[in-house]
Amino acid sequence: MNADESPDWEFKERDVLILRELADDPELSSRELADILEADHDISVSHVTVSESIRKMRQEGVFRDAIVPNEEYFNFALFEFKFNPEHFEEGWREAMTAIRDDRHTMFYFLSDGEYQWKSVMMFPSRKAESRWIHEFYKDHGRVVQNIRNSVIHNVLKFQTDPEIFTELEQDDT
Repeated sequence: MNADESPDWEFKERDVLILRELADDPELSSRELADILEADHDISVSHVTVSESIRKMRQEGVFRDAIVPNEEYFNFALFEFKFNPEHFEEGWREAMTAIRDDRHTMFYFLSDGEYQWKSVMMFPSRKAESRWIHEFYKDHGRVVQNIRNSVIHNVLKFQTDPEIFTELEQDDT
């Protein structure tokens, strides 16, 4: 599945429960998940079926696996990129790709309002972060009108709450 495509998935109750359990404990085996479905939700299913459901949801892009390092190992920063309209067309794609594909970028998105590109980035030190900004300006300075960076410290929550998946079961009508 292409990262730009939305997943096309018809959720079953079992799928939502599997996602909730995996969000709570990503290390659960398919056997353990099958046991939990049976004991806690009265859903009898084999571990092979659970494994197949997980594989298909992953392939379809229903969820993504990511390795996220403990926040004690890196400094996290929120970067906001505002681009110079005068030079936008000549270099926006290269700048966007450089940010997206950079090894320091963990999460990259567009926001409305002033149409700013934002990324959550990780650096081993503030010096490395400063060096990155310097190099980015050297390479893409004509396109960039402004980079704002904010230090993210005292991370208080760094996980997906399993209960968010209950909202997949609700009808929006």
